Amino acid sequence: MSRHPEVLWAQSSDKVYLTISLPDAKDISVKCEPQGLFSFSAMGVQGECFDFSLELCGKIVPEGCKTNVGLRNIICSIQKEEKGWWKRLLKSEEKPAPYIKVDWNKWCDEDEEESNSDLASDDDDAMYVGRDDESSDDEGLLYLPDLEKARGN
Repeated sequence: MSRHPEVLWAQSSDKVYLTISLPDAKDISVKCEPQGLFSFSAMGVQGECFDFSLELCGKIVPEGCKTNVGLRNIICSIQKEEKGWWKRLLKSEEKPAPYIKVDWNKWCDEDEEESNSDLASDDDDAMYVGRDDESSDDEGLLYLPDLEKARGN
């Protein structure tokens, strides 16, 4: 039986970011399909199998999906087919599974994206070492709608 790792998510106007918490993972497989299907599988440090699939809210560009494997987590940058803000991560309007959580460390308001884009530090880019030389002005600046609603206020 497979387990689900903790998944933190956030977005910018052109990308979705998934941080998968799985220290020392092996045999990592990430698949991105144009219709918005994201699949992940890996082996944990003790040989246990972790996997999940997400039907994302919108279509994506598989060639624009990048993965960076670190010691403690796997960071996936997923390019949206159309630039814009998604109302939620998943296509389904139901409450997401308990292992999927908002990445509050990468969250910002949609209207802050432009004003803060030149404030991104070099540390933000360090998370994406190993990806193509192209970079985005809005790297690390992410959005979640209905902040108060998400926090239960």
